[in-house]
Amino acid sequence: MSAQAERKTENLPQWKKEEVDELTSLIDSYESVGIVGIAGIPSKQLQDMRRDLHGTAELRVSRNTLQVRALEETGLDDLVTHIEGQVGLIATDDNPFALYKELEASKTPAPINEGEVAPNDIVIPEGDTGVDPGPFVGELQSIGANARIEEGSIQVMEDSTVLEAGEQVSADLSNVLSELGIEPKEVGLDLQAVVAEGVLFDPEDLDIDIEAYESDVATAAARARNLSVNASYPTEATAPTLIAKATGEAKSLGLQAAIEDEALMPDLVSKADAQLRALAAQIDDEDALPEELQGVEAPAAPAAADEGEDESADDHDDAEADDADTDDDDDDQDGGGGEGLGAMFG
Repeated sequence: MSAQAERKTENLPQWKKEEVDELTSLIDSYESVGIVGIAGIPSKQLQDMRRDLHGTAELRVSRNTLQVRALEETGLDDLVTHIEGQVGLIATDDNPFALYKELEASKTPAPINEGEVAPNDIVIPEGDTGVDPGPFVGELQSIGANARIEEGSIQVMEDSTVLEAGEQVSADLSNVLSELGIEPKEVGLDLQAVVAEGVLFDPEDLDIDIEAYESDVATAAARARNLSVNASYPTEATAPTLIAKATGEAKSLGLQAAIEDEALMPDLVSKADAQLRALAAQIDDEDALPEELQGVEAPAAPAAADEGEDESADDHDDAEADDADTDDDDDDQDGGGGEGLGAMFG
């Protein structure tokens, strides 16, 4: 606590000192501390929100001056500028992103009253209002809705924007919205800012698409893995793939060089048989051939002998396709007799 803050606290009445002590204790007990706006939330609903947060976060509402003193005493001066209007302290051991997401999800629709500022465009949707023909059609038209009487009821003929965000709600508009049951605003704890591990987060920093963010991280990780494999840079994650790749390359070299190794013999025999049959198919005089080779046609082009060569994904842009290439190398390892090849070249 700074000397100045200590002197300010010493001059407080006893009940205020105790309140500041409780607030500082709350702040010191949690990893993340933030400021939430509570304007427009009825007392009962605020109590319900506090109860719903139990086990996840703790909400404390006090006088702004006392909240400021508590923040100053605990070194969270960055939050002091957010103590304005009707606000409270919220503390949690969750990370700020989880806290923001929870608070946003807990907000509920609510009617908007005369004199309030519209948080977003207010739209009366197209369709049947369910209201019988009468003066209400004129009320709708007076606020800018395209409405008329059709088929025995009042119909809104198209989606009608009757107020833009930032404009003030009139008494007529408030009454019409109430009649239609339209609740254009959300009521809930509005996170103003939060400090975690000494870092200040604003709502704009926390309002992210979690699924898109996770997808971006996964894509980046896949591309990094592919780069590591293509650069032959061994890590714990890429070592198995690199070994499989090397095994495939060793097998390909052994087949091309016709090295007699136990692990390569089945492939070498198959290769020799294919070559023999291809040669036999080129001889015009079948009587000159052994009986088992007479009438033999040239075999179809065999699979590339170097099936284990480097299946580098340099020509592919998609990281996930790159991973599929390296997975093919893993399959080569499973059937390639890695132990025999290791002995052959080791």
